[in-house]
Amino acid sequence: MMNLLDRNSNSAIILAGIISIIVGIGVARFVFTSLLPPMLENYLTITFAGVLASINYVGYLSGSIFATLIKDINTKVKYFRIGMVLCIVSTLVLGISNNDFIWAISRVVAGFGSAMALVVGSAIVMTKLKMDNKTKAMGIHFSGIGFSIFVTDLITRAFFSFQDDWRGAWVVLSIFGLFAAIYSIYILSFDKEVKQNVVKHKFDFSLFSPFVVLLIIAYFTEGVGFVVQATFLPDIINSLEGLEGYGSFTWTLVGLAGIPSCIIWMTLAHKFGSVNIIIIAMLVQIVGILISALTTNVYLNLFSGVLYGGTFVGLVALFMNLGGKLAGNNPVILMGALTTAYGIGQVVAPLYSVKLVEIYSSYSQSLYVTATIVFLGVILLFIAKNIATDNQKTI
Repeated sequence: MMNLLDRNSNSAIILAGIISIIVGIGVARFVFTSLLPPMLENYLTITFAGVLASINYVGYLSGSIFATLIKDINTKVKYFRIGMVLCIVSTLVLGISNNDFIWAISRVVAGFGSAMALVVGSAIVMTKLKMDNKTKAMGIHFSGIGFSIFVTDLITRAFFSFQDDWRGAWVVLSIFGLFAAIYSIYILSFDKEVKQNVVKHKFDFSLFSPFVVLLIIAYFTEGVGFVVQATFLPDIINSLEGLEGYGSFTWTLVGLAGIPSCIIWMTLAHKFGSVNIIIIAMLVQIVGILISALTTNVYLNLFSGVLYGGTFVGLVALFMNLGGKLAGNNPVILMGALTTAYGIGQVVAPLYSVKLVEIYSSYSQSLYVTATIVFLGVILLFIAKNIATDNQKTI
């Protein structure tokens, strides 16, 4: 019998990790995309929505960089708890405030909380798991990103079946987040303070070989590729002729496709090499991005949600796993550089997207630009493959 209230049970640790992602990434981030169409109808402008998305990623980026600097596991537990509370409070604010400035602050705070939940929470899960090979378990843990979209989307759908009120939905989500967070905070802590030898690493410039620099720039392009659909996908689908109302269903498919994607892509990378599989995943993502710009076919546009959900979660895992292997005993610096590059892509993309939507009254141009940027990342990875050392090629 699994004891899901035992802090030291691997099953409880993985479940608590997935739930923390549902709260930190689902409630505090992705459900904003679910609720975007009704909010655009009677509150937000598309420009302000883009700005809110961008500053949310500024908060996430600052939190991710801060997370790489926390060495002590007991301090990680403290900031994980703070992050979970910030995720819930910043969500509640959206349901009860009409003030644009307060909304902006809450999105920055939510971004920082999300980073604590995902980046720091994942580190705690990794530390607590008692097994020799943690790769598979962490693959299950990161399936929480897909679950975070799917579960929060189901909650909003259930709420809207009773009441057409997006403000009420934010309040309900924050209440759900509160109860879910209690479990994660209880399990992802230690019975007593953990004594750890903190190893201080010098900044090692030799890590940044031409291969690694190209990898970092390619991850920036993937940050761009991730964010346009992450912010606007339901509205993109709803704006296509004949597809009004299909946006939320497409978003549900994104979550469902995201759940197994991490495990599938990581298994393929183990077999065929990380860079090869990253290139394939990015090319699949480009197809998904372009579908909505090229056709109003309902099935193809629903499939674009599957392609998006099926690639973006896996790509984060693939890049971070590759970075971790390249860095060896000094992962913090390289992980920080990769996360920063990805974060800059996330901050920039919503801003050019809303500008292009303003000019052309359509998402198509934004999707073309995004697909082009991701394709440049693919070209960089082909170049990286050709200049890789024998050691880098085997990873």
